[in-house]
Amino acid sequence: MTACIDPSREQFGAMMKLPDDGPVYMLNLIRLRDKAAYDDGRAATGAEAYAAYGKESGPIFARVGGRIVHAWDPKLTLIGPESESWDIAFIAEYPNAAAFGAMVKDPAYQAIVFHRQAAVADSRLIRLHPRQAGAVFG
Repeated sequence: MTACIDPSREQFGAMMKLPDDGPVYMLNLIRLRDKAAYDDGRAATGAEAYAAYGKESGPIFARVGGRIVHAWDPKLTLIGPESESWDIAFIAEYPNAAAFGAMVKDPAYQAIVFHRQAAVADSRLIRLHPRQAGAVFG
């Protein structure tokens, strides 16, 4: 299975074409590298590189109105490929899809996203839309 680090242009375009009618929630599942893969050869763990990404992207994320609404430490994949495990899981909320797009396209974000790319071995980023919650599944 191919590692997924960044969205393709097609995936990003499809996400941005969805209705932009309120908050956008993004489920993030992150598997970190043991050793970060910086192009310039600097030494860091994946966790250290991801922490640098978080610190440097935080002000940009906040500026577009983003916030983390839930965060977890994954413990076990009960249903799914045994090879698919995650180190970090969280849901980020943006005021709308335009805010997410503005963050990703921001030159300041583009200048620091290399930390994420060096840190992440594999990831999933899934756009969610709220549904009515209830006492039963589905």
